Amino acid sequence: MELAKPQLDIGLFTNQRDEQLAFWQQTVGLAYDHMGKLGGGMQQHRHHVNGSILKVNHARAPLKPAPASGLVGLRIARPGLLARTELADPDGNRVTLVPPGDQQVDGIAIELRVNNRDAHEHFWRHVMQFERVAPGVYRCGNSLVMVVGEHPVARSDDWRAPGWRYTTVQVRDCVAEHEGVLSRGGQEGAPPVLLGETVRMSFVRDPDGNFIELSQRASLVGHLD
Repeated sequence: MELAKPQLDIGLFTNQRDEQLAFWQQTVGLAYDHMGKLGGGMQQHRHHVNGSILKVNHARAPLKPAPASGLVGLRIARPGLLARTELADPDGNRVTLVPPGDQQVDGIAIELRVNNRDAHEHFWRHVMQFERVAPGVYRCGNSLVMVVGEHPVARSDDWRAPGWRYTTVQVRDCVAEHEGVLSRGGQEGAPPVLLGETVRMSFVRDPDGNFIELSQRASLVGHLD
């Protein structure tokens, strides 16, 4: 997989805009980037985190209940920190601040609860072509995906639901990478679409149905051809 940047991004959905922005900016200390409109009464508030982007997607209308995704936590490396700090945002989403290098986390790590470890081993290594750096730990640039438990995960067909909902991989060619994931056995979430002059994006899904966005941003690659 040809990356456009060596970090993963992560997105959550919430109805608590002000409380969430205060938490991520003041409690966690992330720098605000900008707000983008997703349509349907939703706004995306983007924050910088060690080269990655945390996307706080605010819905004006109440979000429909849905089973929790397999994304169960986010770890963020914090220079100068001597011990882990466990936090939870206003919706109860887990975030852990860790000293750089703690369990190889130098940027961010996305924690996954999975139905089957072997299925995820195949998916992240062979379908997504991430590097395996330890049992259940897969590297994309300086970001990690970490399998932290094997426990029933219910499949949801809507990625716009409360809580941690999707991971984003920034790629140089969305169409080629989307076709590549499908050819290697990945599941489609949504085919590639062009959004104005900003981004071409698609979704694929991991073995438990979690959504992974493949994003080709003009600001990173210079074109959307």
